[in-house]
Amino acid sequence: MQTRSLYAAIDLGSNSFRLEIGQMDLGQLRRVEYIKETVRQGNGLDADRNLTLEAMERGWECLARFGERIAGFKPSQVRAVATQTLREARNRDVFLAKAKQILGFPIEVIAGREEARLIYLGVSHLLPQSAERRLVVDIGGRSTEMILGQQETASTMESYRVGSVAWSMKYFPDGLWTASSFKAAEIAAKAVLDEAQILFSKDQWDRCYGSSGTVGAVTDILSAAGWPEGQVTRDGLAWLKERLIKAQKMDNLRLEGIKEDRRPVIGGGLAVLQAVFDLLQINEMHAAQGALRHGALYDLIDRESTHDVRSSMVDSLAQRFGVDKLQADRVSKTAQMVLSSLLATTVAGMEGDHQRLFKKLHWACQVHETGMRISHSDYHKHGAYILDNTDLPGFTLDELHRLSQLVLGHRGKLRKLDSELEDLSFVQQLMALRLAVILCHARRDPDLSGLQFEFNAARRTAQVNIGAEWAELWPQSAHLLREEKSAWQKTDWAFGVYLD
Repeated sequence: MQTRSLYAAIDLGSNSFRLEIGQMDLGQLRRVEYIKETVRQGNGLDADRNLTLEAMERGWECLARFGERIAGFKPSQVRAVATQTLREARNRDVFLAKAKQILGFPIEVIAGREEARLIYLGVSHLLPQSAERRLVVDIGGRSTEMILGQQETASTMESYRVGSVAWSMKYFPDGLWTASSFKAAEIAAKAVLDEAQILFSKDQWDRCYGSSGTVGAVTDILSAAGWPEGQVTRDGLAWLKERLIKAQKMDNLRLEGIKEDRRPVIGGGLAVLQAVFDLLQINEMHAAQGALRHGALYDLIDRESTHDVRSSMVDSLAQRFGVDKLQADRVSKTAQMVLSSLLATTVAGMEGDHQRLFKKLHWACQVHETGMRISHSDYHKHGAYILDNTDLPGFTLDELHRLSQLVLGHRGKLRKLDSELEDLSFVQQLMALRLAVILCHARRDPDLSGLQFEFNAARRTAQVNIGAEWAELWPQSAHLLREEKSAWQKTDWAFGVYLD
């Protein structure tokens, strides 16, 4: 089968890594292959929240196998997302640097609410069309996501730091299941999930669905024991907890339907699930077929179309902070033209990468003045802070940081961006943004007819050639362009301004 018709999503979860390969067929994704490996990175975090070498090696070995399977795929066909364990890990950059090299594709560490959005997207796409109000719950290894929505649109999304791996390690550390340990685990889970009672109260949803992980495991066990197929009920939870307490430890547990990789974490997952049932007054939860990886696949396909949720989220953020839309569009149009000139000497065959550069530069232009709502003084710093500390659905943490650094660097000194200036694409985007802001300083459409931009990546140089007539017509713009030369003098890049 030709790889160009396929899409792949990789979910680097706290308990398992999953690879889903699908093919679009009449608007729906048809599964081609699914691989799941139990990696248990979630229990590889030490007391200082660093991943142990053993945990990293388990992840690298798994990704090597996944990488072999998706060799030949293009970057636009693959999305790999990492969740709570790598959100927490202080040394995640160590793991990710080698992981990306092994896999052959970027790995995105996503925020909790973005994880929730993708979970709902995956669940809703695999449910029948309905006007019902849905509550979706996903209990993972180190986090639990809850989402309210209708059809394919999520309205409320939250992520809580409670999960099957974390709770099993903390409340069942010796693998012993007792009534007292379950009580302690449930009380602790309720303390973390307490605010969910208001956000996800029973009057806001008609039907509850459980996605992946713990819910899937509990559903399998209950179905094998004769309980209603594909459902979790209060009575079923009570029966299962009684069986675990009676067995005392997993070696004594005799249950059909439980997979070996779930035995060590079933106690913690069950305690969290019981807490969710109690807090949200759930009587019945239905197992959903969709999950995070499916949402990542659908989102990947949307990104290649005109339905990229990130664009609407950028527009929403700009509107929230009262950004001058006309100026933002003016700067964007100018920056795109400058970037085209800077990219003219870049190696051919990179059109797909260029499109992504233009798109992300446009987003940076749309939000470069968000900080003005806080203060005009140092507004670029305020804007960067907003982007680094906000949840924007569709964006990864790295993408938001990249935007924040473009906003931070669009004016002022550049030494604050030393590490980012090693990235050629970032430098080109930043130069285009800075020059566009200069040329649009009067908040009117600039005259670009007398300007020529050049870029030499090998020599790390860029220059703008100014026509003499243009300099006479626009003396302030010419002055600001000459001032820009000094801004780059303390970096490894040289920027020149020449009068023709």
